[in-house]
Amino acid sequence: MQYRKLGETDLSVSIITFGAWAAGGWMWGKTERNDAVEAIRAAYDLGVTSIDTAPVYGQGTSEEIVGEAIKGKPRDKVQILTKFGMRWNLAKGDFAFPSKDNSGNDIDIYKYAGKESVIKECEDSLRRLGTDYIDLYQIHWPESTTPIHETFEAVGKLIEQGKVRYAGVCNYNAAQMTEAEQTLKLVSNQIPYSMVNRGIEEETIPYCIGHHKSILAYSPLERGLLTGKITSGYQFQPGDHRANHPHFQPGFIERTNKLLQKIKPIADEKGATLSQLVLRWTVERPGITIALAGARNAAQSVQNAKAIDFELTRREFDFIDKAIDEF
Repeated sequence: MQYRKLGETDLSVSIITFGAWAAGGWMWGKTERNDAVEAIRAAYDLGVTSIDTAPVYGQGTSEEIVGEAIKGKPRDKVQILTKFGMRWNLAKGDFAFPSKDNSGNDIDIYKYAGKESVIKECEDSLRRLGTDYIDLYQIHWPESTTPIHETFEAVGKLIEQGKVRYAGVCNYNAAQMTEAEQTLKLVSNQIPYSMVNRGIEEETIPYCIGHHKSILAYSPLERGLLTGKITSGYQFQPGDHRANHPHFQPGFIERTNKLLQKIKPIADEKGATLSQLVLRWTVERPGITIALAGARNAAQSVQNAKAIDFELTRREFDFIDKAIDEF
């Protein structure tokens, strides 16, 4: 495994980081808790020491799974990245969307990052994770009802108390990052980025490079689409959010698979899977510090971790980039 520093900090993270959204089951159909725990442990054994989660993933389930998986591991050898600002148990802030919990009960999701809520969420996360500090604490989404300075004053207080080491954001644009930095130094922005979703290249990546902020690329495999295993007739489990996602409609799937067929010979030559090739390409893109890769069992997480076991030549990168530009 390879490691990179977050921003201008001394915190090193594995360039393949375990993304624990699917592990929590919520919006992915279901979760097998034991499989998820084993997935995290199998990744850790291969050097994936960084784990990204959030309270809303399974309404606490994902954080509990992470806590169980890292129990007994040296705490200074694990980097816990979690979030705040999405509430399912408080009707306050910006209404985000209706949903169902893992038991099928109706819940409403709100984006809210008021000071007291941030403090409470941190305490709850620490309890579920079974730790006394969080390495990177990130606001999950921007929200309009709380001044940005209030939110980050709360995070600053948590840093002063030793409950949080560093502050980051998710899904922020450059202007929002600039405003947040008037209150507290940020180290990173977690934002979606993949071969078929490159919108951040225009503004966010140049901003982060220029201001020495790390980019944590989430959904680098485009929620499984870039594995090559999704066809236009793919049947999703009940409760899987991908069924209605624009990128999982027949036309987009067919276009994506044509792209994947173009670059598959490179994967074959390396003895790698398409997923591994996509992850390797992602972490070598300008400005990208790490790629978050989810897994629901040990085999998947081992495959993700081994995306670092080969190199790509400049010629191969150019070939892939050309194929993507033609997408």
